[in-house]
Amino acid sequence: MIGVIADDFTGATDIAGLMARTGADVRMHGGIPATPPAGIGAVEVIALKCRTAPVDQAVADTAAALEWLLAHGARQIYWKYCSTFDSTDRGNIGPVAEALMARLGADHTVYCPAFPENGRTVYQGHLFVGDALLSDSPMRHHPLTPMTDSNLMRLLDPQVTQPVGLIPLDQVREGADAVARARADLVARGIAHLIADATADADLATLGQAVADAPLLTGGSAFAAAAYGPDLRQLTDTSPLPHLPAGPAIVLSGSCSAATRAQVARFRASGATVIDVMPSEIATDGAASLVDAAMQALGDQPVLVTSTAEPDALADVQTALGRDAAGALVEGALAAVAQAARARGATRIVVAGGETSGAITLALKAHDLRVGPEIAPGVPWCFADDGAGTFALALKSGNFGGADFFTDALAALERLR
Repeated sequence: MIGVIADDFTGATDIAGLMARTGADVRMHGGIPATPPAGIGAVEVIALKCRTAPVDQAVADTAAALEWLLAHGARQIYWKYCSTFDSTDRGNIGPVAEALMARLGADHTVYCPAFPENGRTVYQGHLFVGDALLSDSPMRHHPLTPMTDSNLMRLLDPQVTQPVGLIPLDQVREGADAVARARADLVARGIAHLIADATADADLATLGQAVADAPLLTGGSAFAAAAYGPDLRQLTDTSPLPHLPAGPAIVLSGSCSAATRAQVARFRASGATVIDVMPSEIATDGAASLVDAAMQALGDQPVLVTSTAEPDALADVQTALGRDAAGALVEGALAAVAQAARARGATRIVVAGGETSGAITLALKAHDLRVGPEIAPGVPWCFADDGAGTFALALKSGNFGGADFFTDALAALERLR
């Protein structure tokens, strides 16, 4: 079994979706399971909400997840973080990696957030989003983890206690044996944190072949698929997807990324019902009015409830309410809407934004999810059960998906019913 620890819920569905492409049985858990699972998949993914947590809490949470995975038979561990390397100078990517290394007895690990299919590439240790450096991309305006440097070695170095090095693209292009030699040389020199270049899927395949034996790897979903995919393809899951009852559909958007802003604008332009979240009103009066408005709109046609805003408007809200307080306020309000919608029989719930997805998944008590087909690269439909039956969740990273993602997601699920 491959054990995956993801630092947020959209990252967990991202890696689960790519691993499920192999046909293997992939299972995802919202947090560490409190009760023994009915069975163990070829891949077990634990979704945590620790990307922006204090370092000590993130390390403790991932350590507990690691112990659960080891106790249930994990033979290798993957530390999954965002393909845009979202973190601060203190962490949490590096501190968690070092804690996992210590527990597993690993003297080094490899980092590769590249996801070429979604436009994330690494060259000379610098992360690109499309044709722009990370620091020149919309990620420089991220409300929680603004990424103003593109050099992964420079980003990682202050987070860790051991040296950082690079496996450059020219060595990757020489093949798996060259990567293995470069890896051995770096480790022999005492370098414990190895950043790997990759600008194409073929580069990831080479890296995967060279380092798939490692007890711990870290990075984006595409690197994991390259490292473990060849073995997983021999473990085909033939069980059918769960039956999804009819019911309303709701879209909940808390992301303010450029991609999600375009998706909200396209959905709004279609004439669909859109309800805007007003953080200042919620701060004063609570979320009851928002929930009532959403429930009145819930019906045969999908409804969008959104706090997505342009950078200037978001900055104004954060100035007025405080960055963390504003985020918690919106997450709580959207989670309350999700709970009310599920109580009214909603069976299709699309969520945009990592922090929002975590809050909503936990509010719905969707602790164990079956991973279904992908809607877009890195975004699958997942199926959960509660006392009222089966419902479907799509948890989308803010930066993923095309402009028509919301309607495409619902249409894809409709074809499965």
